[in-house]
Amino acid sequence: MTVGPEDESEQSEDHETDTAFEGDTGPNGVEAIHIPEGGADEGADRITDHPVFADGDRVLLIDRKKRRNMIELVAGGEWHSHAGALAHDAIIGQPEGYIAQSSHGLRVHCIKPTLSDFVLKMPRGAQVIYPKDLGPLLMIADIYPGVRVLESGIGSGALSMAMLRCGADITGYEIRDDFARRAQRNVESFLGVDALERYAIEVRSSYEPIDGEYDRVVLDLPEPWEVVPHAARVLYRGGIIVAYTPQITQAAQFRETLEEHGFGMAQTLEVMQRGWHIDGPAVRPDHRMVAHTGFLTSARLLS
Repeated sequence: MTVGPEDESEQSEDHETDTAFEGDTGPNGVEAIHIPEGGADEGADRITDHPVFADGDRVLLIDRKKRRNMIELVAGGEWHSHAGALAHDAIIGQPEGYIAQSSHGLRVHCIKPTLSDFVLKMPRGAQVIYPKDLGPLLMIADIYPGVRVLESGIGSGALSMAMLRCGADITGYEIRDDFARRAQRNVESFLGVDALERYAIEVRSSYEPIDGEYDRVVLDLPEPWEVVPHAARVLYRGGIIVAYTPQITQAAQFRETLEEHGFGMAQTLEVMQRGWHIDGPAVRPDHRMVAHTGFLTSARLLS
């Protein structure tokens, strides 16, 4: 069965709160996580200088059924679920890996979310480029510290965060002011306010002439071929252009326009993500996979 990236982590709505044991499964066959009775002291003798959670940090709460909830810690705040309340103050000051318990006995692992976790759960208005495509896109576009990137079609900022984390300096073109503001908030929330110094968004269209000079042009637009003539004027020779498109017909028209404007070394690919179930000697592909989300097309300016 093919599923979307967000469906991949959906879990049973089973409301049991007792401790799971190794090998337990929920009603839908979801393997349970063993959350020990020992709480935060479990394994505490391994490393003694754990960084601790602070007010304002984001934390991912994972229960024994692998259900995930991402919250922002606020002193005096509470997280509420079917299993009662969990005080934020019980987590603040504790190390990553701490096991917290709600008022009705639900135990959850407390860990810091990865960028992948944040992208799937962050506030958004526009559809995002999902983690399975973000990684390959960074390699295809050859994003490195200090590279000057024009990004158009900012959306909710998922791709921006991935490139900023690699050290890119980004100029963003986004036609919707609300999307631009949301992307900036998401970037600041996950990467910190300092990341905004390398992230300048202008509310304008890249279908019109582009200002500046760039090493890379990265597009998430319905008609990326409209940007190609402008990109050819602002990219350095050897620079890379990449477009993410949901449909292959869009990729085909983009490729045709690239050839007309001095770009070469073009390639188009899509990424399929299939997990594997491993239980001792019994191994098999997962029944569900994250298949098509979009096509990645890239080329280099050669003339």
